[in-house]
Amino acid sequence: MTVTIVGSQLGDEGKGGIVDLYGDAADVVARYQGGDNAGHTVVEGGEEYKLSLVPSGAIRGKVGVLGNGCVVNPRTLFDEIDTLRERGLDPDVRVAQRAHAILPYHRVLDGIEEEAKSDSDLDAGTTGRGIGPTYEDKAGRRGVRIGDLLDPETLRDRLEYVVPQKRALVEDVYGMEAGEEFDIDALHEEFSEYGRRLRENDMTVNAGEFLTDHVEAGDNVMFEGAQGTSIDIDHGIYPYVTSSNPTAGGACTGTGVGPTTIGQGEIIGIVKAYLSRVGTGPLPTELKGDDESEDLAEYIREEGGEYGTVTGRPRRVGWLDMPMLRHAARTSGFTGIAVNHLDVLGGLDEVKVGHTYTLDGEETETMPPTTERWGDCDPTYRTFDGWPDADWEAVAADGYDALPDNAQAYLDYISDELDTPVYAVGIGPGRDETIVLDRPF
Repeated sequence: MTVTIVGSQLGDEGKGGIVDLYGDAADVVARYQGGDNAGHTVVEGGEEYKLSLVPSGAIRGKVGVLGNGCVVNPRTLFDEIDTLRERGLDPDVRVAQRAHAILPYHRVLDGIEEEAKSDSDLDAGTTGRGIGPTYEDKAGRRGVRIGDLLDPETLRDRLEYVVPQKRALVEDVYGMEAGEEFDIDALHEEFSEYGRRLRENDMTVNAGEFLTDHVEAGDNVMFEGAQGTSIDIDHGIYPYVTSSNPTAGGACTGTGVGPTTIGQGEIIGIVKAYLSRVGTGPLPTELKGDDESEDLAEYIREEGGEYGTVTGRPRRVGWLDMPMLRHAARTSGFTGIAVNHLDVLGGLDEVKVGHTYTLDGEETETMPPTTERWGDCDPTYRTFDGWPDADWEAVAADGYDALPDNAQAYLDYISDELDTPVYAVGIGPGRDETIVLDRPF
C-alpha cells in the first residue's frame, strides 16, 4: 500500500511530523521532490531532529529514498547522515541515480540571481541552497546526476561541458569574479569522492524499480512531499514558487512509481490551522495593516514558532485560506487531511477563516489561475468563537472528544468544506501530541 503526504498550503504545514507519526507502519519513506530547502522537524523521545534532506522516516529507522525528482547536495546528505549517526541513529538512505546533484556553483548562482531580484517584485524568497539553478540545469539538459558521480570519467565530461558556461555567466553577465566553486579539478576531486562513498555504501538505486518492487512485495511505502501546493511550479503562485511539484502528481514523476499505484493508495493533505509563509507575493488573508492585526500576527508567530527551519527567517502569518485549501484538495485528490497547530490558536477570543474571495464584485471559492489576479482577491471571512488554551498534552492523551467544542466545530468546518475526513489533529510538536483518528496503513 502507498500513502502520499502533501502540503496543502505554502509549506511549513508540519508534514515531517505526520510522516513520522504514520511512519511506524511504513517500510520505506521516499522523498519525491525538492532538496535541502525542505525543513522537516521531528520530535522523538523529547529529542528534536531538524532534517532538510534525509527523509523524515529515518528517525524511526525506516529505509529512506531520495527519488529522481529530488535535487541532492551530497555535502548536506552526508553531513545529515553523519550527524544522525553521532546521535545514535543508523539511517538507511538510498538515492536515485536519476536525481540531480547540487554543486557549489549552483548555490553561488542562486545567491547572485536572488540579489539581482531583490529590488523588484520577483524575489521568491529562496533559501539560497541552489535548488532553482539545479532544476534549471536539469531542464536545460546540462545537469549532473547522482549516477554521474559514480563514474569519474563521466563526471569530468559533464563538468567540462557545464562549468565554463557557469563561469561565463558569472563573469560576463554579472561582472563578478568566479571563485573556487567554478574550478573543474576541485569539483571533480570532491564529487568523485562522494561518488565513491555512495558506491561503496551501496546507496544508489533505480528508484522506480526499487520502490515498485517494495509495493509489489506487499510493503507499505510512504511518499513524502516537501513545500506546499501553492508554491508548486505548475499549480502555485508563480513566480513566487519552488522549482518542483509538491502536489501528488509529483510523487509519480519524482519516483517512477505509476499513477495507478499512487492513486490506489491514500493521499493525505497536511493543513496548518492558520496560514504562514516565507517570501514575497500576495497573501490575501495576511494579518497586517493595523496595530491589532500586527500584534495578533506576532502572537501567532511566537506561539507557533513561525521561523523557517532552514533559513530562520520570520514567516508571514494570516488566517486560514479556504479557497487555497479547495485548490489543493482538487489538485491532489486528498483522501484525508491532518490539521496541525490547532493549539496555537487556543486562547484567542475569535478565529477567522477566509471562506471565499471577492474578485471583480463576484464571489469565488477557489484561487484564480494567475498570481496577479489572486492579489486582486479580497477575502470574505467567517468568524468562529475561539477556544481556551489547555493542557494540550493531556488533551492528546484523552483523545478527540477532549478537544474544546469550538475547536471541534472549526475542524468540522474544514472537513465539510473539503469533503474530506480529518485523519489527525496536531496540538503540539511531539509525536504523542497528535490525536490520531484514522491510520491510513
